[in-house]
Amino acid sequence: MSSTPDVSVVIPTRGRPDLVTRAVRSVLAQTVTDLEVVVVVDGPDDATRDALAGLGDDRLRVIVLPESGGAPNARNVGVGAARAGWTALLDDDDEWLPTKLAVQLELAEGARVAMPIVACRLLNRTPRAEFVMPRRLPAVGEPLTEYLTVRRGLFHGDGFIQTSTILAPTELLRRVPFTVGLRRLQELDWTFRALSHADVDLVYAAEPLVIWHQDEDRPRITFDTVWEEQFEWLQRSRPLLTRRAYAALTMSVISSMAAPTRSASAFRTLLREARRHGQPGIFDYLAFGQIWLIPPQLRRTLRDRILRRPGASRAAAPASRSGPAASTDAPQPVGPTRRVSGDSGRPSEIGA
Repeated sequence: MSSTPDVSVVIPTRGRPDLVTRAVRSVLAQTVTDLEVVVVVDGPDDATRDALAGLGDDRLRVIVLPESGGAPNARNVGVGAARAGWTALLDDDDEWLPTKLAVQLELAEGARVAMPIVACRLLNRTPRAEFVMPRRLPAVGEPLTEYLTVRRGLFHGDGFIQTSTILAPTELLRRVPFTVGLRRLQELDWTFRALSHADVDLVYAAEPLVIWHQDEDRPRITFDTVWEEQFEWLQRSRPLLTRRAYAALTMSVISSMAAPTRSASAFRTLLREARRHGQPGIFDYLAFGQIWLIPPQLRRTLRDRILRRPGASRAAAPASRSGPAASTDAPQPVGPTRRVSGDSGRPSEIGA
């Protein structure tokens, strides 16, 4: 490895040595070999430190924090230690396909802005189904906050971004750090804030390059968030969103967190907020109704059955930056999506 690698990979972890070693191995197996892996252990954890030491690869660096500060803080520490001009993010329970970095670096070199965020499709793997997300790529001129939030189906969204898909300039990740203390929607929050900068755009690789392991039998701190915390985050983020995007997030994502409370007050509060400050569409109202009426487990099962149709889990064919994207729906334009003036997971609620 050279003194300055082509890309740095930052992985936050704690208490999951088997999972993080799987993630690290998927990075070390990349076709791009001139890289470094920076694993940030979020607090003292001898088992994880020992497991990583056993990998025996000098491209791996391990930083053990003196106390736990959460995944966003660990990512920020890792980015601060990165030596490459490009940094890719990976959650410890996900893994990459071998060409992930090669495909994204090629897209980054051809981007039309100084600070491109390069994402990709992923293979969403659950015990019930396996399917490719996002279902489609951004259309030319489509506001990106609407692409990431507005639904075109009752049980699913179309747009999506997830931490393990993101490659971005290290300078951008330092300029726009992750929000420490935010327990859910961390990558969505980061993406909204990054896209508010004029020299930033979002580019997608058409093929799935990440395996996103979901619904495994292990604790997830992010699933225990009080919905009011995320509602406050959304209200603070309103200046970054279009009215359609704001309504969609309120009526789908925040509502999915509040609905288990069965609180009539929460129901009224969120509906009023969406109507007052947003511009709800028909699918927003339909999603809002089914979220409050159908139990979460049944909704997830219905979603998986709907998405697990013929061809849904096949890898999307690679596409050029100017050609049509492979998709589980109709073909969509591919390439650097032009940022619209005025527009700026685990976000699993976005695509679910």
